[in-house]
Amino acid sequence: MEEVSNKQVVLKDYVNGFPKESDMLINTSATISLNLPQGSNALLVKNLYLSCDPYMRNRMTKTEDSYIPSFTPGSPIAGAGVAKVLDSGHANFKKGDLFWGMTGWEEYSIITAPESVFKIEHTDVPLSYYTGILGMPGMTAYVGFYEICAPKKGEYVFVSAASGAVGQLVGQFAKLLGCYVVGSAGTKEKNVGGKMLEAVLLNMRLHGRISVCGMISQYNLEHGDGVRNLFCLVSKRLSMKGFVVTDHYHLYPKYMEMVIPLVKEGKICYIEDIVEGLESAPTALVGLFSGRNVGKQVVVVA
Repeated sequence: MEEVSNKQVVLKDYVNGFPKESDMLINTSATISLNLPQGSNALLVKNLYLSCDPYMRNRMTKTEDSYIPSFTPGSPIAGAGVAKVLDSGHANFKKGDLFWGMTGWEEYSIITAPESVFKIEHTDVPLSYYTGILGMPGMTAYVGFYEICAPKKGEYVFVSAASGAVGQLVGQFAKLLGCYVVGSAGTKEKNVGGKMLEAVLLNMRLHGRISVCGMISQYNLEHGDGVRNLFCLVSKRLSMKGFVVTDHYHLYPKYMEMVIPLVKEGKICYIEDIVEGLESAPTALVGLFSGRNVGKQVVVVA
C-alpha cells in the first residue's frame, strides 16, 4: 500500500496554566497509507480546514470529570474540521465527499466513527464556514440563543466575547429578531465566568435568561474565580443554564434550514481569522486566550 508523509500537530505533555506554542510540536516523520484495509468501516480523509476552539484547552489537561476526553500526549491534537474523503468503507460516504466533524490536526486522518460527522450538502458557500457559522460554533449560537434563552422581539440581549466565533452570530441573530443588543469584546475577561458573570448578574432584568456555553476566562486558572453575587438569581428570578452543543446536534437540519438562506442572501456576515499551514496551528490556538484573533480562528491545511 502507498505510504505518504502525514504532518501532524502533537501535544507534547499536559498543560498547566496558559497554553504555549512550545506545548505542541510539528511531527514531520509520521506516514499513512492512502488505502483503507479490506473490510474497514472507516473513512480515510484529507483535512482541508481545522477549527481552533476554546474548549480544546480543557482537553490539554489531564481530567477525569470532563464531558470530553483529554488529549493523549505524544498523539495528534483533535478538533472540528472540514475534510475530503479519499477512501471509504462506509455506505453513506464515497470518494470525493466533503464533511465537517471531529478529525485530527494532521494532513490525513482515519475517521473510525463516520456516523458522527456531517456530510456537506451545500458547497456554494465557503467551505471554511463549516468550521464556524455552518458547524459547531453556529450550532452553539443557535442552541444558546433560540433554544435556551427563547428570546422575544424587543428584549435586551447581552453577548460576551461578541467578536468571537459564537458571539458574532448571537449578536446578529438577536438583531434580526428585533432585540436590542449589547456586546463586549477585546478584553481578557472573555466569555461567561468570573468577573464577567458577576457584572452580568448585576445588570440582568427580572426573569432574565442566561445560557452558558463556556467559561474561557477560567480555563487557564489553577483555582477558578468564585462568583460573589449568585443571590441575583433569586432576587431577579433569573434562569441560568449550561449546555454542551453536541447534545443538540439532532437540531442541525433545523438550524441549516434557517441559516443557509441568511448566508446566501447576505443577511448575516461571518468574520474569519484564517492562517495557512499546520505550522501556524499552535500559534493560532494559543492566540484564542490572549484575544489575538478577531472572528472565527481557522487553519487552512491545504
